[in-house]
Amino acid sequence: MTHAFSGKYAIAGMAFLAGRFPGKTARTLEVEAVRLAIEDAGLRREDVDAAINTRIESGSGESRGWTDSYARILGLPAKTYFTVQRGGIMTHLAILAATQLLELGIATYVAVGYGATDWSDTRGAGERRQRHRERDGLWGRPHGDLAAASHHSFFASRHMHEFGTTSDQLGMVAVSHRRWACLNPRAQMYGRPLTLDDYRASPFFVEPYRKLDLCLQSDSGAAFVITTMERARSLRRPPIGVLGLGLGEAMRELWWEKRNYTNLAVATAKESAFGQAGLTLADVDVAELYDCFTTEVVLQVEDYGWCAKGEGGPFVASGAIAPGGSIPVNTGGGLLSGYYMADWTPFVEAVTQLRGDGGERQAKDAEVAIVSGHGGEILRPGMCSTHGTLLLGRDA
Repeated sequence: MTHAFSGKYAIAGMAFLAGRFPGKTARTLEVEAVRLAIEDAGLRREDVDAAINTRIESGSGESRGWTDSYARILGLPAKTYFTVQRGGIMTHLAILAATQLLELGIATYVAVGYGATDWSDTRGAGERRQRHRERDGLWGRPHGDLAAASHHSFFASRHMHEFGTTSDQLGMVAVSHRRWACLNPRAQMYGRPLTLDDYRASPFFVEPYRKLDLCLQSDSGAAFVITTMERARSLRRPPIGVLGLGLGEAMRELWWEKRNYTNLAVATAKESAFGQAGLTLADVDVAELYDCFTTEVVLQVEDYGWCAKGEGGPFVASGAIAPGGSIPVNTGGGLLSGYYMADWTPFVEAVTQLRGDGGERQAKDAEVAIVSGHGGEILRPGMCSTHGTLLLGRDA
């Protein structure tokens, strides 16, 4: 039985820019993405009466921000504007907030935007040109936890220890994603095929992670417009319904149990999202999973139930997630080979697939897509704590 929330709201417009944009600011990229998303929906700027900015919370130092919002720059008659920020579940939280604005009658069309210059900034000094001032409560630096790969490598090493997962199996995640990227002209790694031998030759970054286990850096802007399904059906593009939304937190578990190093906080997020939608995993046609590192994909195919716990390595090595496999995973190349926009990357690819706009990489008869998000350090060195599950569907 579906929840009243399921299918009531829809993505009416979407746009993104991703890759390398030297000389552009994050604000400029966000503004352009929002403008294009409004145009994609067939709306005028005057129609958009609420605006949300999303921002990723970095793992160390202090994030840069800006004060002049895209809503003012575009002249949107927004009744409200605010920022949501939490690791890799920005779009999940933005949809949660936007649907409530619509439910309460505060807004009729809500724009959600994102902008970042991660690639350009890492060409300069420092990590995203942040001031390296340790946040209160973070105690990883004296133990060698200097970058995201440091504490994410705990996932990989623990999974290898408990289940015998191999480096080659992690490598097959990277190879599978690159195969998808080579079908996506907008991917940063388009036209750059990858073999398992290439992966093996990749240098170690933080053992057991090699360079090719790590996600890309990208400059990016992304946006969508959300409204009720009823309104969306009268607009330019086919509406993509929000079927279910769920959230999870690893801090519900005891940190010292080590279970948190071989499981993500999928359980409650999955239960909520699938329960609202009245669907099962068998109904999912395409999976866009947060893949900041290769092991996160292995964990998620286990935690969502495509295979049993501990069998994720052999599952991905079998070709199950690659083109032609049993479940298409990260069909645009993901964060590993497509472009880095945190959970915007899986979100925009899911909308693309459900619209049937995937071109050479289009999943056959894609009607339901899952979008996951992951991140938000609560404890370092430890793990990214939060997880989001979003189910999107083609309008019936």
